[in-house]
Amino acid sequence: MITRRGFLRLIGGSFLSAVSLSAYAVGLEPMLLTHVKRYSLTPPNWPAGLRLRVVALADIHACRPWMTPERIRSLAERANSLQPDLIVLLGDYAAGTRLVTDWVGSSEWAPALSGLKAPLGVWSILGNHDWWEDLSAQGAGLGPTVARRALESAGIPVLENDVVRLEKDGHGFWVAGLADQLALRPGKAWGRSSFTGLDDLHGTLAKVSDKAPVILLAHEPDIFPKVPSRVSLTLSGHTHGGQVRLLGYSPVVPSRFGNRFAYGHVVEENRNLIVSGGLGFSILPVRFGMRPEILSIELGSALQ
Repeated sequence: MITRRGFLRLIGGSFLSAVSLSAYAVGLEPMLLTHVKRYSLTPPNWPAGLRLRVVALADIHACRPWMTPERIRSLAERANSLQPDLIVLLGDYAAGTRLVTDWVGSSEWAPALSGLKAPLGVWSILGNHDWWEDLSAQGAGLGPTVARRALESAGIPVLENDVVRLEKDGHGFWVAGLADQLALRPGKAWGRSSFTGLDDLHGTLAKVSDKAPVILLAHEPDIFPKVPSRVSLTLSGHTHGGQVRLLGYSPVVPSRFGNRFAYGHVVEENRNLIVSGGLGFSILPVRFGMRPEILSIELGSALQ
C-alpha cells in the first residue's frame, strides 16, 4: 500500500509535471522554438533546368503576447535569410483566438510583413480568419477584406482565384492562389445556413495559358483531392498540424479528412501537397509536438 508521504509525493510530482508541461506547451514551444522545415522534391513533369527555392509562411495569427509585430518582423528577417527565389504567404494573418492580452490589427501586422524580400516577389492568399474577423465582408458576402487591403498597401499582392506567371533561368512557371474555401460564416443575420467558400479551382486554373508548371496556394488543404495533376505542387496551411501532434498523429484536426492532410508532404496519385504546421495558433494558445515553422522548399535539383 502507498504511504501518506508517498501519496503526497505522487500528487506533488504530478502537479509539477502538469505545470511544466503547460508552461512548455503554452510558452516555450509556441514562442521560442520556431524552426525551418525543409523539403526537397522534383514534381512530375518539372522542367529539368528549373531550380527554385520557395519559402512559405502560414497562419501567423497576429496577437499579443503570442505574435507581436516585433516577432513578425523577426520572422520576416529569418525568411529573407533563407535566400528564397520566391516567398508565399498562406493566409490567416488575423488572430484566431480570444485568449489574448491585446489585439494586433492589420495596421501593425501588414507593415511588419512588408520587409519580406525575394527576387521573384512575395505573393499571398487569405485564410478563413481573415474573412471571419471582417464583419463588413461577412455582411456583404464579398471583399476586398481588411486583410487584403492591408497586404496590398504593404506591397504584397493577394491572389484570390487568380494567377501570376513568373520566370527563372529562362523557365516559366505559374503561381495560382485560391480564394478561401470557408470564407463566409453561417448566421441568420447574413442569411447563410452553412459555411460558403469563394474558391474557384477550375476558373483559376483556366487562367493558366501555357504548359509551364503550376504552384497552387490554397489555405485549406481539403481542396487537394480535386486538384488535377496539371498542378505540380499544392501548398496549404490552416491545420497547424493539429497544434498537438504525437507520433505522427494529431487528435484534433480542422479538416474533414482528419489526419490525411494534417501535416507535411503528402503524395497521392503522383500529386504533391505540402501542409505547413504554421506559426501561430487558433482557439487555444497551445502547441505540443508541433513547433512553429517556416517552410523552405527546394523544387528541382538541390540548390548549392
